[in-house]
Amino acid sequence: MLLTSRRLRAALLAAASATLVAATPSVAPPPPEPLGIGDPLFPTLGNPGYDVLTYDLDLTYGGDNTEPLDSVTKIDAVTTQRLERINLDFTHGVVRSVRVNGEPATFATAGEDLVVTPERPLAAGARMAVTVSHTSDPRGTAGGWVRTTDGLVMANQADAGHRVFPGNDHPADKAYFTFRITVPENLTAVANGLPEEKNRAGATTTWTYRTHHPMATELAQVSIGKSAVLHREGPRGLPVRDVVPAADVAKLEPWLKKTPAQLSWMEEQVGPYPFETYGLLIATARTGFELETQTLSLFERALFTRPEYAESYVDAIMVHELAHQWFGNSVTPRTWSDLWLNEGHASWYEALYAEQYGKKPLVERMRSAYELSDSWRAGGGPPAAPQPPTPGHQISLFRPVVYDGSALVLYALRQEIGASAFQRLERLWVRKHRDSTATTADFTALASDVAGRDLSGFFRVWLYGKKTPPMPGHPDWRTETTPANRPGGRDTAPGAAPDTAREQPVKPE
Repeated sequence: MLLTSRRLRAALLAAASATLVAATPSVAPPPPEPLGIGDPLFPTLGNPGYDVLTYDLDLTYGGDNTEPLDSVTKIDAVTTQRLERINLDFTHGVVRSVRVNGEPATFATAGEDLVVTPERPLAAGARMAVTVSHTSDPRGTAGGWVRTTDGLVMANQADAGHRVFPGNDHPADKAYFTFRITVPENLTAVANGLPEEKNRAGATTTWTYRTHHPMATELAQVSIGKSAVLHREGPRGLPVRDVVPAADVAKLEPWLKKTPAQLSWMEEQVGPYPFETYGLLIATARTGFELETQTLSLFERALFTRPEYAESYVDAIMVHELAHQWFGNSVTPRTWSDLWLNEGHASWYEALYAEQYGKKPLVERMRSAYELSDSWRAGGGPPAAPQPPTPGHQISLFRPVVYDGSALVLYALRQEIGASAFQRLERLWVRKHRDSTATTADFTALASDVAGRDLSGFFRVWLYGKKTPPMPGHPDWRTETTPANRPGGRDTAPGAAPDTAREQPVKPE
């Protein structure tokens, strides 16, 4: 924690006068406390004072997914202010030791923070290497590790990454990742990025993966299990890698072979795929959601095997998670209030794909969303201003308003500025902010630039209004008063779960 300048001055004065006056008792430092970076939806998430450059995660899995993994997390960062303490987000694990720049450091917990005190304060602008030896516990249902029938996968969105490894668990601080995963020799380990090494030692194998682009902690993915890793080629020679249960390769192949064409379709919409690889991770687990983990989207096996899910419904979800690689992963929200930029865009391209290939007219879906929009806004706030959690409760962030309610904003924008300007905006947005973070204000400013006129009034009512404004080009559209939790989102086959159930927060409110 950074000391106040008044306290620093007092310390210096005491040292200077020590030979002139009798020594006074030293003042005990304040107790450790959890910090945050000021996100109103997650007040204690993230930590001030440093910028993470790289994570190096070393995970050892003994073969039992009910037992903690032995782990070492190395964090390379740059301080942005003088630090006497370093706060890391971490919970649900046992910390064995911490070193800062090679020297042992003391540590304590405060809330869901690991508070580290190095031997000497760190100056602003200094490199900071933190090594934490700890366990990573897969038990529990609050997110992070998800136990499968044969191992583990990760589901860290929105705030569960620090249940797996210590770090700066907020999307505003993206970093490069290296994963070293040691597992029994009969299991396969896969992670974000591309493989670097595979080393056998006795009855274990260590798999090493490295990302080629920065990544938010909530998008980290590690899969451990009896998996088959399948390879094919995407557009422009892109490596496409799927990780599936070994026993289900033939059953899943009709779905897996769709990915290269879906990649090509998305590139036609918004430009080149932004990462080094892509693929599907299909897990035998009951999650109730799919997740756009970077370069390797997580899917529940049942989505592809249950007969009640129509092909068009499954295709739409596949495109939804693929679209997130541009919107949410490459261009990452600066705060969680900017989530509408992720889910609205993913729902938008999902709907466009369903119109083109599933004969689901976009205008009908948008009209249905418009009818429900007022009730969605009443249920959790407008798209860019979600209601914060009540004290003592976890926010339910993934509501219908951030899915089709936000795709509706994009539809209104296209109606307002025209299809040609809208497509230019989309392509420019992902190109300008690639590998970075961005805000709602960044998007609205760019839209005004592309349109050649001030759109602040348009966005003010569409993104922040309690009521849904009139739809440009559709003066006859009306909203209706309905229960706020009525399903809204992706196309739903008879008997299929609505969108809000298939992709929902890891921690329900």
